[in-house]
Amino acid sequence: MKLVVAVVQDRDSQELLNGLTESGHRATKLASTGGFLRGGNTTLLIGVAEEQLDEVLGIIRRTCKAREQLVTPVSPASATGEAFIPFPTEVVVGGAIIFVVDIERFEKY
Repeated sequence: MKLVVAVVQDRDSQELLNGLTESGHRATKLASTGGFLRGGNTTLLIGVAEEQLDEVLGIIRRTCKAREQLVTPVSPASATGEAFIPFPTEVVVGGAIIFVVDIERFEKY
């Protein structure tokens, strides 16, 4: 058995959950916040049999797409009193970060 930990953008989470559910997979949804853009993310915990791992990863791959987004950087703290004029910067957001972990023991009550 494997544990898939998928960190996805909030924007993709409902479609991903729908795809997983329609395929008979269950997931636990956790709200999380990204460290770089400080935007809303969703972390899913998905327990899956090893032979179903490729199917689950395929659903994630089809559902969670990277996209470009304009963001305005946060003003850094400046001890010198210099003015900081932020300019919007285009960054890639979305997609998915996936961790696959071996499960030594699984129990369901």
